[in-house]
Amino acid sequence: MKIKNIPDSIKSKSIKETKEEINHILEKLENQETNLSESINDYQRLIELNKHMDSFFKKRVKEISAMGKENKEKL
Repeated sequence: MKIKNIPDSIKSKSIKETKEEINHILEKLENQETNLSESINDYQRLIELNKHMDSFFKKRVKEISAMGKENKEKL
């Protein structure tokens, strides 16, 4: 799933909001009384949230890498 495919309702979330929603969904999925249809929808949402979280970290890795290169050039 590319970043473009992530719904705006997820893209606008902060890391903290994303983490909270992920934890909420995991709690629901662990509940044995959740129906299958709802679980499938929750699982799909969880995948989208995970992709969003992954994009945060990939972006940060690029930023850190760029800062490292700049610092190396200054030495």
